[in-house]
Amino acid sequence: MEKPRTAHQSRATHHGLSPQWFRVCALRDLEDSWGEAALINGQQVALFRVGENDVFAVAQADPATRSHVMARGMVGSRGNTHTIASPLHKEVYSLATGECFGRPELHLGTYPVRVVDGAIEVEI
Repeated sequence: MEKPRTAHQSRATHHGLSPQWFRVCALRDLEDSWGEAALINGQQVALFRVGENDVFAVAQADPATRSHVMARGMVGSRGNTHTIASPLHKEVYSLATGECFGRPELHLGTYPVRVVDGAIEVEI
């Protein structure tokens, strides 16, 4: 059995319930630097694989507009930080922390991710 790897440790809570891990898809199902939307336990999430094994899960809702579009954003980087640019207003966020580089008052929700036996699991 493959040891779980955690892509990042930020957490968005879902209505104060105890978080749990949900198996979403196989790692091979995600294309490098391309987003996919998933409905996980009633929560809309955008998943991104960057490189061979780095996987990030963020809220699908754009923090500026609340429109569910983040899976269609453009993956990039700022230094060593993997980023996602909103497809609507082009605000850029850290995929790991949800920090917005252009407007500090905005924050993109992030979720812990791990890969177990080739499958992506997200904690919600």
